[in-house]
Amino acid sequence: MQSLIGTGVALVTPFKKDFSVDVEALKRIVNYQIDNGINYLVVLGTTGEPATLKKEEKELVIQTIIEANNGRLPLVLGVGGNNTAEVVEELKTRDFASFSAILSVSPYYNKPTQEGIYQHFKAIAEASPLPVILYNVPGRTGSNVLPSTVIRLANDFKNVVAIKEAAGDMVQAMKIIQHKPKDFLVISGDDMVTLPMVLAGGAGVISVIAEGFPEQFSEMVRLGLERKVDQAYEIHYQIADAIDMIFEQGNPAGVKEIFKTLGLSENTVRLPLVNVNEDLSKRVKDFVAKTVN
Repeated sequence: MQSLIGTGVALVTPFKKDFSVDVEALKRIVNYQIDNGINYLVVLGTTGEPATLKKEEKELVIQTIIEANNGRLPLVLGVGGNNTAEVVEELKTRDFASFSAILSVSPYYNKPTQEGIYQHFKAIAEASPLPVILYNVPGRTGSNVLPSTVIRLANDFKNVVAIKEAAGDMVQAMKIIQHKPKDFLVISGDDMVTLPMVLAGGAGVISVIAEGFPEQFSEMVRLGLERKVDQAYEIHYQIADAIDMIFEQGNPAGVKEIFKTLGLSENTVRLPLVNVNEDLSKRVKDFVAKTVN
């Protein structure tokens, strides 16, 4: 899965002021990523607000991105949930012709044991026609996929090819990197520790901040993969304040504020999310003004 090395972005779903999906804005955002060095696109991850999209809206988003991308970059589709049978059913019935892999989040809310998490992903691996990227994000799911469970899945299923690791724990990430099968990829799911994780042996990132600053962040990851440490950290510290800002009042409200400033889309989010306040909006605009040429 060499196509998953580097910088992927978790695409937002832009909305018009009336909260309908803004197809033209989504096309602009896709082209903005492609034109500025992103390596692959993730469709309907958490940042895409799928929890508030109707079924037909999800299909609209998927088809819009497929058409806008036009085969230029690999596409990864978010297919996950806390109802294992429902996820398996989608894997068996969906057309995945345009996609290279799926990203599947660990079950949220149910708080399964490690054995329950293993059995959930076992069912997904056995049903999936595509390579599977595990997604560990304890801050959202309420449970942590331990390194031992990740390694067990990676060894037992050849199509479990990577993990998006977003526990925010470098020691945990390094344990996975240390014990993983040779070709298994450890992908950062936390923008702030992306560079340290890459330097420790990670494969790159599935990022939110890279969506707003694709040229800078993807260059940082490339430099990190090339072990050009000082140059990579120079970019990291240029972007670090923006990473804090875009998550300060929730994702994707922060990155949508960047897109509004860039003229790519409105900053509209759907309840229960709300827009960032005026203070953060001004700080984001000021940062964009001094960072984007």
